[in-house]
Amino acid sequence: MGDMVKSLSELGLTAQAGRDARITGLSVDSRTVKPGHLFAALPGVKMHGAEFVGYALRMGATAVLTDRAGAEIARDALSSTDTALVLAEDPRQALAFAAALWFGRQPAVVVAVTGTNGKTSVATFARQIWALLGLEAANIGTTGVEGAFAAPSAHTTPEPITLHRLLADMALAGVTHAAMEASSHGLAQRRLDGVHLGAAAFTNFTQDHLDYHATFDEYFAAKAGLFARVLPEDGVAVINLDDPRGPEVATIARARGQRVIGVGQTPNAEMRILGQRFDATGQDLRFSWQGQAHMARLHLIGGFQAANVLTAAALAIATGADPAAVFATLPKLTTVRGRMQLAATRDNGAAVFVDYAHTPDAVITALTALRPHVMGRLVVVLGAGGDRDTTKRPLMGRAAATHADIVFVTDDNPRTEDPAAIRAAVMAGAIAAGGVEITEVGDRAEAILRGVDALGPGDALLVAGKGHESGQIIGTDVYPFDDVEQASVAVAALDGKI
Repeated sequence: MGDMVKSLSELGLTAQAGRDARITGLSVDSRTVKPGHLFAALPGVKMHGAEFVGYALRMGATAVLTDRAGAEIARDALSSTDTALVLAEDPRQALAFAAALWFGRQPAVVVAVTGTNGKTSVATFARQIWALLGLEAANIGTTGVEGAFAAPSAHTTPEPITLHRLLADMALAGVTHAAMEASSHGLAQRRLDGVHLGAAAFTNFTQDHLDYHATFDEYFAAKAGLFARVLPEDGVAVINLDDPRGPEVATIARARGQRVIGVGQTPNAEMRILGQRFDATGQDLRFSWQGQAHMARLHLIGGFQAANVLTAAALAIATGADPAAVFATLPKLTTVRGRMQLAATRDNGAAVFVDYAHTPDAVITALTALRPHVMGRLVVVLGAGGDRDTTKRPLMGRAAATHADIVFVTDDNPRTEDPAAIRAAVMAGAIAAGGVEITEVGDRAEAILRGVDALGPGDALLVAGKGHESGQIIGTDVYPFDDVEQASVAVAALDGKI
């Protein structure tokens, strides 16, 4: 934020009684307020930020942005000063726009992706396509900031001040193209408002995050807000029409005047999946763009990846890239770290994959996605985390035993629970499903080694649960542990390479 000073009116804000204060910075946390700051007192889940107005004023805040409820809470603190008060119906949105004006720059092309699953993959593939076209590109989301600019991230969608500072820093560093994940929380809390989007994508909609959103419809409305509110009228909406809610999102987008590019197997999709052929290292994809057929080799596992790739391709085309050039990059795309990642291949051709699947649904999705790529048997190594949802443990075991041929039950992140008790719950579910070979191996490294050892020609191993994580949490300690690394070492050892 440097030595910059802007007036409230330059930030698009109007204070009561026409007062225009000089602003030296923005804060949502009263502890970071410095003299001359605008303090945004936002309504929170547990308490209202207005409770901290008195403290912010003592720290030197010259203006306060809040809603009517906040002004009422902070009335005493405000009445004893001549602080500029900005009242907004939606103070989060007002802050987002003010932050955009404060930082004043963003990459020339920004796209956003929302949906329950696939956000990280689509944003990553979009960044990879741009980079392969020679553009300076980055993606922001669950995995932090990756690409031509790197930074850690605490949330999938950062809060507005952090997000707009990040976008300005990226633009200053020469990044011209950015792909963002737009979480439902981030959209509901107006964190993306003020970002100039050229295009936005909708991947799918399934039950999730009902701990935050009161109802399924509220969760959907939050995601639909990307098209109903954030993406401008001249933006392009890329929508998975195969999802039951896809056509509904397309209707919302068209009502705003946005151009819609449909993706999927449905005949009316502009970016249409025509066919897929799976083998041990990936898939051949036949698709059409505006009625013209194309073929592409994808070194990616799982049928669902075709839709993710074509969604990313449509985002690139929607923001000005040449379609033929985009399609030429597809064989060079690589998977997101820890998501259906090919970790190693044995001399006999058997492959080992690592995936972040840590819920029963995700395990079923991963195993059913792998199945068409595997001519032989499917082996799985998995466990369940401690100090987390206990009801999913037997369901994890059942999912593994129902969809794989050989199951090794091991430790995930036991945390402060007894690892043997967690494994017993997973084993119970696996045994109840029955019909396959099930072995309990507490030590995760040994379980991976035994899983690799079980692989014959044409077989495949899925190591599920930890994905990109580089540590294993036992008790309150984190020990270095990387599934991809362990799988590589096991293959090298068994094939006599070390």
